[in-house]
Amino acid sequence: MSDPQDNITHFTPEQRLSYLVKECVSNKQVWILTDQDGCVMLNTEDEDCTPVWPSEAFAQAWATGEWSECEPKAIDLKTWHSRWTHGLEDDDVAIAVFPSENEEGLVISAQEFDFELKTKAKK
Repeated sequence: MSDPQDNITHFTPEQRLSYLVKECVSNKQVWILTDQDGCVMLNTEDEDCTPVWPSEAFAQAWATGEWSECEPKAIDLKTWHSRWTHGLEDDDVAIAVFPSENEEGLVISAQEFDFELKTKAKK
């Protein structure tokens, strides 16, 4: 059995989204990184994003260099749907989908992420 982290490095951004959604739904939680100021944010050229990961291990793996002080934190899906989606939308913050070490990844709206999670949960 190979290490899933090895395979995922070869995933396309769309496959990373699919994996993220599947894992979040099956574990009923979304992982973020937090620091003393709260949720870690990334800035793309166009928008502010909050990066999310499918597991504590992936979030922790990203917490290096300038992010080394950050702690992974799980948000249960019920809380995510009831608070986070609207909070992020209201603040015009997008979701950075499961960014890889080289910071590449899809950026989608909080609403779109919510929709993906709910659609997957119904299957």
